[in-house]
Amino acid sequence: GRVLAVNSQTRTLTLDREITLPSSGTTLISLVDGSGNPVSVEVQSVTDGVKVKVSRVPDGVAEYSVWGLKLPTLRQRLFRCVSIRENDDGTYAITAVQHVPEKEGIVDNGAHFDGDQSSTVNGVTPPAVQHLTAEVSADSGEYQVLARWDTPKVVKGVSFLLRLTVAADDGSERLVSTARTTETTYRFTQLALGNYRLTVRAVNAWGQQGDPASVSFRIAAPAAPSQIELTPGYFQIT
Repeated sequence: GRVLAVNSQTRTLTLDREITLPSSGTTLISLVDGSGNPVSVEVQSVTDGVKVKVSRVPDGVAEYSVWGLKLPTLRQRLFRCVSIRENDDGTYAITAVQHVPEKEGIVDNGAHFDGDQSSTVNGVTPPAVQHLTAEVSADSGEYQVLARWDTPKVVKGVSFLLRLTVAADDGSERLVSTARTTETTYRFTQLALGNYRLTVRAVNAWGQQGDPASVSFRIAAPAAPSQIELTPGYFQIT
């Protein structure tokens, strides 16, 4: 987007579109300084969706310069642009081809990659799940977990199987829930206290499964308060 206004004294930038910060992790905003170099600074808070307070304002950041967000939930993927078409409503349609790391070796060096074809149908292998995270939060006295993940490549017709287990008193694992989704996020609700393990794997239309990814997390009771302060008032105590 574009930076509409810069206030160096309050370290506030006004953006041309609204942004939303994730509930956890560090968000960085990429700017262009006076020398034309890209600089990333930490976003500390957002007001009204467009007023962003940053850790510092790089020298020379000007109005209508470009900006971009670096979110902890985003992962880099490489594509080669094939064509760009402008639509009648002012938007653009971009056609791109996803980068294949083995392609350079195949084209330039004549390398041959057989891969494991023992469990494929029509050459379509479910991608491996990677960058799996689990974010615990409390809502109205109940605990919930938001799971996020991604895959190194996009395969049509792929969905994801989720399996959530909790550690029992005897050390074994007890199944809590299973789910299936076509998205790369899923929310589990109404969870009790305990030590959990989440496993996610991709599955294609023929039921074949890709390499799974697992993450462990713990839901524990909040820590006891260190002190209590009472403020007397008119027929009330705060």
